[in-house]
Amino acid sequence: MTIQDGTEQDPFTAHRGLLFATAYRMLGSVADAEDIVQDAWLAWNKADRTEVRHPRAYLVRTVTNLALNRLTSARATRESYVGPWLPEPLLTSPDVADVSETVENVSMAMLVVLETLTPVERAVFVLREAFGFAHGEIAGFLDRPEPTVRQIHRRARAHVQARHARFDADQARREQVTARFMSACAGGDLNAVMELLAPEVTAWSDGGGKVTAAIRPLHGPGNVARWLLGVMAKPEMASAAVVPAVVNGELGILCLMDGRPVGVLTFDIEASGLLRHLRFQVNPDKLSGLTN
Repeated sequence: MTIQDGTEQDPFTAHRGLLFATAYRMLGSVADAEDIVQDAWLAWNKADRTEVRHPRAYLVRTVTNLALNRLTSARATRESYVGPWLPEPLLTSPDVADVSETVENVSMAMLVVLETLTPVERAVFVLREAFGFAHGEIAGFLDRPEPTVRQIHRRARAHVQARHARFDADQARREQVTARFMSACAGGDLNAVMELLAPEVTAWSDGGGKVTAAIRPLHGPGNVARWLLGVMAKPEMASAAVVPAVVNGELGILCLMDGRPVGVLTFDIEASGLLRHLRFQVNPDKLSGLTN
């Protein structure tokens, strides 16, 4: 690849987007993904470039193994986490939502399911399903035999398919339901909010012990709606701006105070138009990905 002045573009710069995307899907954390990319850049600068025949593969391998190390240590930390742990949300451009495969691999729902895989299963699944690397390439990244990688991929894929329900609301339907939900919440109408929630609705709220949040998941339309309207009724919410935003490739709801993100809601919508899974991210340490 070359740039307009005719000089060759550095491979790290050319593949930086891929490297961040890989680390983010591996870790579910914007901050950790940025740290991994920075560490990969340091490793790239120290590498003997004459020995690197395939820079893209070399860089992805570096990021993958750095992310595996980070993910293994992060699991121990998450065992003592206060309340539900949710991935860090990421503002994405509207055109991402036009590509269903991309949305499926970056959505909050998928990131939550990926948390249930072992670190190695997650690496194999992400590299194969999100980026289309061949089993042989992944085997090289992870220093494992190709038949073993194929087996890990089959196991991880079956695990994800069993736990990740696909919902059928298209973009237009999602926009309509989001607008109705925002209106019902703003109006403080308990019945109107409940009518938009599926009977099996569950809500998770991640405050990380830093801000007020529900310590346990909430189940059922009544519990979820009453908790949500209670949050909306707090005095500090009077000055908040609640706006729709494309988060992780899907339309969600962003809460701003003085132009600063203080929370985000992502959700799944059933074919019936009812909200099924609601994920509230309000941990201030996890909102860096919501700043343009």
